[in-house]
Amino acid sequence: MRLDKYLKVSRLIKRRTVANDACDTQRVTVNGREAKASYQVKVGDIVEIAFGNRQLRVRVLAVPEHAAKQDAQLMYEEIE
Repeated sequence: MRLDKYLKVSRLIKRRTVANDACDTQRVTVNGREAKASYQVKVGDIVEIAFGNRQLRVRVLAVPEHAAKQDAQLMYEEIE
């Protein structure tokens, strides 16, 4: 699954266009490298998102095509 779609389906970012913009402006990294929106997310990847002065770091646990709102948090775990 594409990175921008994963960010939307997992509800880390509300809209896919916003996720795409975040990738284009180098605010999203995967495994320590800047990632494009077309990056194919795999289980075990470490995704970091910069929200202003806040940094969110998560480990990918699942990559389903569709997820219900209540299942979205099962797709990743937050890393401190």
